[in-house]
Amino acid sequence: MDGRDWGKFLLPYQQAVEELKVKFKSLRRELKARDEYAPIEFVTGRVKRISSILDKARRLSVPHDRIDTGIEDIAGIRIMCQFVDDIHRVAEMIRQRKDMTLVYEKDYITHFKDSGYRSYHLIVEYPVQTSIGSKPVLAEIQIRTLAMNFWATIEHSLNYKYKEQLPEHVRERLRKAAEAAYQLDTEMSSIRKEIVDAQQDFEESAGVVRNVLNAIQELYFYRKIREAAQFQLRFNELWEREDIWGLKELWLEIQAAINRAGKIEDIQP
Repeated sequence: MDGRDWGKFLLPYQQAVEELKVKFKSLRRELKARDEYAPIEFVTGRVKRISSILDKARRLSVPHDRIDTGIEDIAGIRIMCQFVDDIHRVAEMIRQRKDMTLVYEKDYITHFKDSGYRSYHLIVEYPVQTSIGSKPVLAEIQIRTLAMNFWATIEHSLNYKYKEQLPEHVRERLRKAAEAAYQLDTEMSSIRKEIVDAQQDFEESAGVVRNVLNAIQELYFYRKIREAAQFQLRFNELWEREDIWGLKELWLEIQAAINRAGKIEDIQP
């Protein structure tokens, strides 16, 4: 095994993974806060195991002193999307970012592998700020749908079991499963508008409920206990009737009550 200090070698990659996860999760939160559609469902990341790095270096004939440039997926980020169209939107967002440099892309959705594997890969160079200066790190960002990810996870487990030598009958069943997963993605894309509208209605409803309850708690803070209790009763009635418009009007009333309470408190000695 290589005599290098692997702990120190992997530190920038670990930092890159953590920072990239935070950035893409923050992007999702920002889009939702702006009431915009967020194409990112969730984000995961990992640093490749030392044994996997060495195995890949051997397969690709990468010298051990060039592993940092010869193996591009030591740091890996996976972004899951609901729809295939979302994948291309996220890829375009990454292309436009200034905090990383796109090296190249691999489109395994249009040109899927013989196994049935589908995903969109971007290799980026990401500058990590370490205690001894800036360190450019290569990272692979995989963007795929939930269905694609389910299939890829199963394939990875089977390849591990059979040591990359899958029996032909297993390969064939995996290919059929990959096609079924793609058909599912296609069907979901065909009713995307209905799905997105339903999700946005749910998010809006949840947001109104949260705003009303937070506002009632704020009235308690101003010691407007009777007023807050009355608003709580009205909230309960509107919630039972699933009256979202009524809840929106109630929230405006509570906001006005909070403003009045705040002004009274400001003029009190």
